[in-house]
Amino acid sequence: QVQLVESGGGLVQAGGSLRLSCAASGRTFRDYRMGWFRQFPGKEREFVISISRSGGSTDYVDSVKGRFTISRDNAKNTVYLQMRSLKPEDTAVYYCNYIKPGTWRTTEDFPSWGQGTQVTVSS
Repeated sequence: QVQLVESGGGLVQAGGSLRLSCAASGRTFRDYRMGWFRQFPGKEREFVISISRSGGSTDYVDSVKGRFTISRDNAKNTVYLQMRSLKPEDTAVYYCNYIKPGTWRTTEDFPSWGQGTQVTVSS
């Protein structure tokens, strides 16, 4: 049973920081690149940032460059998202998932999603 449990979201003022956590189970965690995704109201879920199996490389969208950092702890089957300098446009529900082998941001092999965690940035 694949399970993804996101936590750490909340309400923060613009310029503030949050750290999200994602606890994963049901697959061999260290065998997969992991990613964070977000969904804005009325929009499709979209890719934000990902990290390689051993944490040696990352991939991210331009809008979070210099602000978001992804990390992982393979001993704890957990991936993190450190967000700083948050902007109102970062307001969304954030999700984690496994990344399809051979890609940096595709989840098509992994249809199961967690409940996500809400991040709200006020101005």
